[in-house]
This record gives sequence, structure tokens and C-alpha cells, in this order.
Amino acid sequence: MLGKRYKVKVFNNIFMRNQDYDDKISNPFSELLEQLSIFTNNSGTNSKASGRRFDGWSLSERNPEIIKAWMPIWEWFYRYYFRVQTSGWHHMPSDGKVLIVGSHNGGLGSPDTSMFMYDWFRTFGYERLAYALMHPSAWDTPIFAVPGAPVGAIIAHPKMASAALRKDAALLVYPGGAQDLFRPYTWRNRIHLANNKAFIKLALREEVPIVPIISHGAHSTLIVLADLYQQMKQLHEWGFPWLLDGNTGVFPLYLGLPWGVGIGPLPNIPFPMQIHTHVCAPIVFERYGRVAARDRTYVDACYEQVRAMMQAELDELVQKYDRSKGFSK
Repeated sequence: MLGKRYKVKVFNNIFMRNQDYDDKISNPFSELLEQLSIFTNNSGTNSKASGRRFDGWSLSERNPEIIKAWMPIWEWFYRYYFRVQTSGWHHMPSDGKVLIVGSHNGGLGSPDTSMFMYDWFRTFGYERLAYALMHPSAWDTPIFAVPGAPVGAIIAHPKMASAALRKDAALLVYPGGAQDLFRPYTWRNRIHLANNKAFIKLALREEVPIVPIISHGAHSTLIVLADLYQQMKQLHEWGFPWLLDGNTGVFPLYLGLPWGVGIGPLPNIPFPMQIHTHVCAPIVFERYGRVAARDRTYVDACYEQVRAMMQAELDELVQKYDRSKGFSK
């Protein structure tokens, strides 16, 4: 396993060349590694906690100090790498519970997620409770679980989602999951929630408004050419070893860093494309409660209302930023 000093050295070698940013980046990154080391107790000084493993089943792993340590790193990517432009934050409720529904972009790098988090914390601070649902498979991978839990990630399960909202927290969900995350490049301007209506039922049961968030440019940080999931599934049934998690339901073929050509849902380094994010107006449904959540026709109508609104807002972003540069859908 790579030591902490080596990780800092590698990071500095990559980023210190940019605009004499070495002091501003290297020190916060060192502090971040210190915070993660303390929080996960890698030093082994506490035998009771040394075997600690994040599983996403707790709301108490969130740590404002680690969030603060991440902020300078996120800021560098926000300002210099992705050159983010954002709008619509006046739509976000200033307090109370809210279900934030996003479109997932950019493969496992998912750059608009961390950029949204940066905007959230610089707008509302570190103490306002905010959580995000993360796929159960991700909790088996330390590269996602260890940094995810301290910044508010919890396992994507109805019980945890309800528990977060009942604490009057904001909750971020990506209904499209891996299918949305690795949707084809030709679908980059399409809202793809994968017909997953669990978030609608959650909102109705917990009587919480939905605030959609969208982004443009994030799904151009890698180029998904095709999804080979069905082919790989067939090969697996014929005896071909399944080396990656099949629970995600995707097996993409993509162009991206650092692989050049990536095969399977592997982590990627996003291309430095400009990202535009937008917070949409809150959606409040006519009826709430458990009876409404069990009404399939009503749930379908609510789902389509959210999807259609997100698509309309994304179309506006495309028209504003993409077509003005001479690009098309």
C-alpha cells in the first residue's frame, strides 16, 4: 500500500506546475491526508478502532473537519480544472429537509458531484446536515468508502434514506445509478433516470420537496462508446471469469484517462472539460403520504413531472452553452 508521503509527493508533482499553486495546494492536501489517517485510524494506535470499516449504515460518520480539509482541493478543480459555472442556488431551501435529485455523469470520476458538493458547503457551511446515497457495491471498495463516509455518503437503501430525511437533512440521490453514470456519449444531453421511481415513493412517504440538479459538460469528461453488459453476462454464463462487480448492471467501453480505452466500470480521471451546473426550482406534489406512494399511476405521473422538468432545464443549458460554441446535440 502506498505511504502517505508518497501520495503527497505524487500529487504535488502533478499540480505544483500550475500557476505557482504549490503552497495553496500541497499544504491542504497534506492536511487532508492527516485528517483521513486520523479518522480511519491507520496509525493503529487504537486497537478497538483500527479495524474500523465504513459500510454506509450510519449517519454519524459525517465529519465537518474532513469536509473542511477537502474544500481547498475541490476549489482548485472547481476554478482551474473544470472552470465551473453555476446558477439557480436561490432555488435551494435554506434549511429543512429536501430531496436533491441529480443526473449522474462522467463515469466513476463523476466530477459534477464533487463540484456540487463544493458549492453546497460554501453556500450552507459544514454544519447543515447533508447526505448522499452511494451504491452498495461502492462500500466494498475503500477508494470510495473511506473518503465517502466522512463527507456524508450513506448506503443506498430505503431505511437509510428515510433516516436521513427524518433528521431534517438534505439528501442527494441519483436515481439513474450506474446506467446513468455510464450512459452513451450520444446521450450526454439526455436525462436518464433508468425508470427508477423509488425516489418518488421516498419523497411522497416522507413528505419532502424535490429539488432537481443538472449539469452540462460533465458527461464529456469521458467518452462512453457502448455498454457490453449483456455480452459479458453471456460470456460469464459460458464460464468466462467475471472480474468486476456485476451488480452495477453496466460494462462500458469508453475512451478516457488514464486507460485510453477503458473496459468495464473502472475508475477514470476526467478530461478537463468546462462544467455548468444548475439548481432547478423545487417540485412540490399535490398529494403526499403512504397512500399516495402506493398509487402506481400517481407515482408514474410524479416521476414524469420530475424527468420532464430536468430535461427541459438541461435543454436550456445545451442551447445556452453548447450551441453558442457551434456544437450540436
